Amino acid sequence: MSKITRVNVGKRLSDMAVHNGVAYLAGQVADDTTQDITGQTNQILAVIDKLLATAGSDKTKILMAQIFVANMKEFDGMNKAWDAWVADGNAPPRATIEARLASADYKVEIVVTAAI
Repeated sequence: MSKITRVNVGKRLSDMAVHNGVAYLAGQVADDTTQDITGQTNQILAVIDKLLATAGSDKTKILMAQIFVANMKEFDGMNKAWDAWVADGNAPPRATIEARLASADYKVEIVVTAAI
């Protein structure tokens, strides 16, 4: 069996697990929840970039993205940040779902799986 590497391991979860050439990221949320959905999305995407780099990957290798938004009325604001970030010609399969998030201050949470 291949080794499993976990990154930023906490009591409850890890930020990422790497196994068999695939990086599985936990749901990422913004640290500064005072920002609007565009600002929160930008923060999350920067963290995703760092985590993927730690695994030896990058956003061009994302296999699937799942985006949870607290209010679909803010969908366009999330997409503004996403569209500016996603690599040309490498837009991954994506699902966007409206959901109640762990904190009322979170406007968006993003989960990605990427090849290494």
